[in-house]
Amino acid sequence: MNRTERFYKIDQLLHERRVVPLTAFLEELAVSRATFKRDLEYLRDRLNAPIVWDREAGGYRFDTQPGTGPAYELPGLWFSASEAYALLTAHRLLAEIEPGVLSSHIAPLQTRLAALLESSGHTAEEIMQRVRILTMHRRRVEPRHFAEVARALLMRQRIEIDAWNRGRNEINTRTVSPQRLVHYRDNWYLDAFCHWRRALRSFSLDTLRRVKVLPDKAREIPEKALDAHYASAYGIFSGRPKARAVLRFSPERARWVADERWHAQQKSEWLPDGDYRLTVPYSDERELLMDILRHGRHVVVEAPASLRQRVAEEAAALAALYAQR
Repeated sequence: MNRTERFYKIDQLLHERRVVPLTAFLEELAVSRATFKRDLEYLRDRLNAPIVWDREAGGYRFDTQPGTGPAYELPGLWFSASEAYALLTAHRLLAEIEPGVLSSHIAPLQTRLAALLESSGHTAEEIMQRVRILTMHRRRVEPRHFAEVARALLMRQRIEIDAWNRGRNEINTRTVSPQRLVHYRDNWYLDAFCHWRRALRSFSLDTLRRVKVLPDKAREIPEKALDAHYASAYGIFSGRPKARAVLRFSPERARWVADERWHAQQKSEWLPDGDYRLTVPYSDERELLMDILRHGRHVVVEAPASLRQRVAEEAAALAALYAQR
């Protein structure tokens, strides 16, 4: 734990136990005697903590005599980036759930989350006003379809789905064995074994038009096989990598891209002229193509030739479209 967290732990132990031996502090805080002494000195001198050593009781305690100096008050304890994101996201998601059978269960959870947020020394309302979690491009999922998919996933049962194929604008019926639910870029996806294709596939839950849980047991796919299929290539499009995209970013754009993680197996290097080269594996170019195009003239596809050609064609079509207007 960091120094501020230790201050709160010291304060908590003194309030809970009244008298706390030195050995108890060292064990709970997992610090050396010298570090504890420095923390204690800071609490007394800087934060006016009325902590005294009680020789008879054999430990530290708060002085019950009223002090003459400034009031003792701990600094606000804020969260790490990941903790703040988790708390605020959970709070927002609960607030968006429509009234229903879970209402009585959700209210205590919201109260508990609000209490956790307020442990920072600020009201939950103030935090929610000052810190925002924004979502983009989120597509609506039918609640009953999500519930059925999740139930079948955990009960290890097959499901029959009617899924809308946006590319061909048609609805296809499939029997699948659900393997994982994935939340990616603010949308939900189902990783599943498709019994018609006899292969692993991903389905966007917002495209589901019907979900029927079947009595048949789901086919189990080993964890390593799932990771090899879904995590080895770029983005949500699964499959083993068919190529590696080599992207060269301008010095201006490199200042952003260099801090981004496009893929767990990406490789990168700074070039002598200030450009930044990024290499990522991919199996399907559609999502990668969109991410390349959002950087416009600040990125050039060096390889493979097929992806370079695809980006050039898209750029030419875009230029032609604007020339006509």
